[in-house]
Amino acid sequence: MAGLHNSEFSNPVINWIDTRLPIFTMMQKEYGSFPTPKNFNYFWNFGALATVNLLLMIATGVFLAMNYTPNTSMAFESVQRIMRDVNYGWLLRYLHSNGASMFFIVVYIHIFRGMYYGSYKKPRELLWILGVVILLLMMATAFMGYVLPWGQMSYWGATVITNLFSAIPLVGDSIVTLLWGGFSVDNPTLNRFFSLHYLMPFVLIAVVFLHVAALHITGSNNPLGIDVKTPQDTLPFHPYYTAKDSVGMCVWAMVLAALVFFAPNFLGDPANFIPANPLQTPAEIVPEWYFLPFYAILRSVPDKLGGVSMMFGSIIVLFILPWLDTSPVRSARFRPIYRVLMWVLVIDLLALGAVGAHRPEGIWVVIGRASTAWYFLHFLVLLPLLGKFEKTLPLPDSISQPVLKGGIGGGPLAGAAAAQSMEKN
Repeated sequence: MAGLHNSEFSNPVINWIDTRLPIFTMMQKEYGSFPTPKNFNYFWNFGALATVNLLLMIATGVFLAMNYTPNTSMAFESVQRIMRDVNYGWLLRYLHSNGASMFFIVVYIHIFRGMYYGSYKKPRELLWILGVVILLLMMATAFMGYVLPWGQMSYWGATVITNLFSAIPLVGDSIVTLLWGGFSVDNPTLNRFFSLHYLMPFVLIAVVFLHVAALHITGSNNPLGIDVKTPQDTLPFHPYYTAKDSVGMCVWAMVLAALVFFAPNFLGDPANFIPANPLQTPAEIVPEWYFLPFYAILRSVPDKLGGVSMMFGSIIVLFILPWLDTSPVRSARFRPIYRVLMWVLVIDLLALGAVGAHRPEGIWVVIGRASTAWYFLHFLVLLPLLGKFEKTLPLPDSISQPVLKGGIGGGPLAGAAAAQSMEKN
């Protein structure tokens, strides 16, 4: 019929829907036949894993919200009721709390992969910036969610972190009052955080959609960091990478299941099993593990405003990373000095995490300040200079060349491709 989309699906129901709303054609184009570099390794699983993890968090969060009471006198007890009286409430809560940790693990590895293989460079600058926005939204969502159980660490963590905004000149106190909904962390604060914690994941979904849309416009980077030149450099996304992603999802699910069923509170803080008490400050106020490096940067500077500026600066520097790295070569495989510096940065971040978990005294102060200095030195000094002085290795002519030769950058189907090449010869 004139005016209808011409669908190629043989199933009559799918065909009827697709001719009127071509969602199946779009999915086939973007996730079925979409050409992807043939040399992806397992680091490229983590984007899909992050999406699945986000959907799990939303699904469990919706059911938890049905039984949670955002009131300071009932919040702690409502969480205990979820754990003891709601059917499978314990499972929902443990999936949600440990799923948050898994989400950050997956996203941090995803970010490392993007930095290691230069996925932030032209033409993927906006793709990278959207990814950093996703990280910021995740952090805000996780922080507000950590407040909701209304235990000791929830209450005092909220008090300490929100008080940081008071360091901002002129408007800082007004921002803190707005966040609190009054003059202390109390019932209005809990209501605000519950409302925003429920809303933010849906904002995340919208930004993830833009992130994926930008990816499908520019195309994916690959371990070699070179552009696709011929159709022989690519494979259709399905079935090759849907199968490979499925392997990663099985491993992710096993790790999450191990946490949920065998060590559900391993990554939590014991102080959060005590109801919030504004009159009793815990001996140590420590955020969740995924915030520890940033918390260490905050505490490494004696001045409050300076510490807050450095903490936020550690994220802001990621926004301008595409312009700080001046090297024309993307992948660390062909940048010997940069490759070493990336692993030093990983060690530096782990050191910051250890510093954040300890009291700011003794050797931990020295390690924290040295690690903070190295973090900013890496981005603001070494990367701009490295692009001018580093001697890079020669790049291959195409993705297919090292894949067929079984050399550097060999990815899925490398062996099969090599065998086919030998048969033709």
